[in-house]
Amino acid sequence: MHPALLLVLYLALICAPLGLAFAQDKPPRPLLDELSSGAALAGFAILLAEFVLSGRFRAISGRIGMDVTMRLHQLLARTALVLIVLHPFLYSTPDNPPIPGDTTRQLTLGLDGASVLTGIVALVLLPVLAVTAIFRDQLGCKYETWRLAHGLGALALALFGAHHALAAGRYSAEPLLSWFWIVLLALAIASLVWVYACKPLAQWFRPYAVKTVRRIAERTWELVIEPKGHAGMPFAAGQFVWLNVGHSPFSLYENPFSMSSAPGGGDIAFVIKEAGDFTRSLGQVRPGTTAYVDGPHGNLTLDRRHGKGIALLAGGVGIAPLISMLRELARSGDPRPIVLVYGNRAADQIVYRDELDALAKRENVSVVHVLSEPPPGWTGLVGQLDAERIRAQFAFPDAREWIYFVCGPPAMLEACERALIALGVPPAQIVSERFRYD
Repeated sequence: MHPALLLVLYLALICAPLGLAFAQDKPPRPLLDELSSGAALAGFAILLAEFVLSGRFRAISGRIGMDVTMRLHQLLARTALVLIVLHPFLYSTPDNPPIPGDTTRQLTLGLDGASVLTGIVALVLLPVLAVTAIFRDQLGCKYETWRLAHGLGALALALFGAHHALAAGRYSAEPLLSWFWIVLLALAIASLVWVYACKPLAQWFRPYAVKTVRRIAERTWELVIEPKGHAGMPFAAGQFVWLNVGHSPFSLYENPFSMSSAPGGGDIAFVIKEAGDFTRSLGQVRPGTTAYVDGPHGNLTLDRRHGKGIALLAGGVGIAPLISMLRELARSGDPRPIVLVYGNRAADQIVYRDELDALAKRENVSVVHVLSEPPPGWTGLVGQLDAERIRAQFAFPDAREWIYFVCGPPAMLEACERALIALGVPPAQIVSERFRYD
């Protein structure tokens, strides 16, 4: 599905409750009352659509990118937060017992105890979910704990919000709009069922097993898994999966990792740096341990992208998807010039160094190492993978016609993108994925 069509469908979904309310042709109320109702209608539609955005549906993320999908999920949730929090404070009509004959609730709000309670609960839950998502890293709890709480909280928010809309809404109480909310709520719940039940069930029938685990650099491991009873998963070089090692597919213990192996084989390799609970315990994982994958995901791929040359800019374990590309390009015999610029702090953090040296002997491949803390006798570049290094490598006439793939820490991504744009490279020729914004 084309991204433009996705946008049209999304806008139609968000505007639908406003159109259905307008079509009821009720007597007009004070402007603030109508603005309040409109904010609530649009905000609740955005909230229910958020379930689909967070459902890892490749029909959506495969077109606009998983990182864009996640960022939209964040920004749209905050938009809904503003609309819904404003909603109760905009009303000018008093909340009194219904006046006989006021069937359109034109003179009073007509709230009862249950609808007030569910509205208050939803109004409290929404900012709690938003704030805990923004400051997740500062909460001090495991990611799996936060994810479970976030999912259950979102479900409760949807149910309480739906009750409030159907019981207290001037427009939502009408049959057509009430059915719209019921269908949208059902789709939201179905998205949760898909993520937490259907997809794990599919993974259950396509297990993998750990083949090898080995340390390949300082605090960095290579994990290789092999399919058990099936042919494996097709993927494109540069993509990633959510990897679950040693747990039931129905558990929340999964982490996103890019494939470092080239596509086409059954085995899948990952480059993983020690950082969290799972990654610090990689040395204890034994061959034969059951593993599951959810994927492939991601748009950091060569598919449908063209350039006179290919530049791969990697920082640390950001090498994983880029070496997958380099291996695929070498295997396919791509004749275009290829430059890998690989930044690390120290020499013992360089992964696959022997393989990179061998690839650099190809006529069309150049590998440039950059170290910020080089050892004695180092003959490569010294410093950070920053604007100065980018200009030094790509200040040639047709650099604007190359395609650039960037993967690494957020600061490195931003520095590389700014440097490339300053060189005149069109943004469409710079491909990166980022998952941290706040």
